[in-house]
Formats: sequence, structure tokens, C-alpha cells
Amino acid sequence: MDGFHERLHHIGGDDLLGDTAQSPGMRRLEAISGRTVGAEHLWMGRTHVNPSTRSANHHHGESETAIYVVSGNPVFVFLEDGGERRLETKPGDYVFVPPFVPHREENPSSSDEAVVVIARSTQEAIVVNLDSLAP
Repeated sequence: MDGFHERLHHIGGDDLLGDTAQSPGMRRLEAISGRTVGAEHLWMGRTHVNPSTRSANHHHGESETAIYVVSGNPVFVFLEDGGERRLETKPGDYVFVPPFVPHREENPSSSDEAVVVIARSTQEAIVVNLDSLAP
């Protein structure tokens, strides 16, 4: 079948897969990927961080990662000039994570879950968990 006549794929919000690469402290759900729809260059899903929780330090290998904040006020932590830098976000904000950049997500709220939508430039959910943000 030529690309002009390929079918569209619909993934319901309740149909996301939870058996994807994970980091302690967060839950990733897979929506669009090679496995779910045959994507060749894209991975997309949703991430949840419980109240008063932080993820493990990690990076996403060669993937560029785009993040859209759906709810909560997650904080994205990375190193800059030898010190930790914190990006405080709110619903409607976007965050770009370049390839191989160690970071973590934190949810400082004591009552609200933080939910984000993530898109990656690879069709696999590359996750490399780290002991620290430092190289």
C-alpha cells in the first residue's frame, strides 16, 4: 500500500501501554510507537509523577524529547554550570530535553499528580537511569 492510502490509528486515552521503559518515581505510558502503530521515527506517550515524588535521574539516549505539561506543576532538574538548575512549570508549558542530557522530574505538590505528554524523535522509549545528574 502506498503512503497516500495508509490507515489512521486511534489510541484511546485508556488504552495506553504501561510495559515500556520506566524510571523509579514515575510511570510512563506508551501511546504511539513502532510497537503500537508501526511508527518509524516517533514515540509518544504520557508520564505521571505522584505528589511529593521525584523520578530517578535519567536520560533518553539519542532521542530529542518534547514535553507538554497537562496538569500539576512538575519541576525539571538538570545540571548547568556545575550546579542544579530547576525549571518550574505549569499546565500549558512545554519543555525540550536534548539528547543524552541527564535530568529528573519532581512533583513538589503534596496533593496533585503531575501529568505530562511526551514525544520523542525515536520510536523506542529510550531510558537510561543514572545514579546522579553528574557525568
